[in-house]
Amino acid sequence: MSKRKQHHPEFKAKVALEALKGEETVSQLASRFAVHPTMIHQWKRTLLEGASGVFERGSRRAPEVDEEQVKDLLAKIGELAVANDFLARKLKPWTGK
Repeated sequence: MSKRKQHHPEFKAKVALEALKGEETVSQLASRFAVHPTMIHQWKRTLLEGASGVFERGSRRAPEVDEEQVKDLLAKIGELAVANDFLARKLKPWTGK
């Protein structure tokens, strides 16, 4: 079984920019970079669709917060704080503090 090759985002951007320049055909780029022409078309389309995001104010989007995960993590913090307090009280006679 063959495994799909994973390309780095930098490589994808480089190939898509080359395709946008139009100096070579997609077939030539595909053979030069050893990728399928369909992938080049997809990367080019993705680059064009996402290009406006580069110029947005703040340029960084706020990370999406998973409320369920936040609740789970806060519950875990509470459990650990209770366990820590319990252990601190139980170890007090041995540490002398």
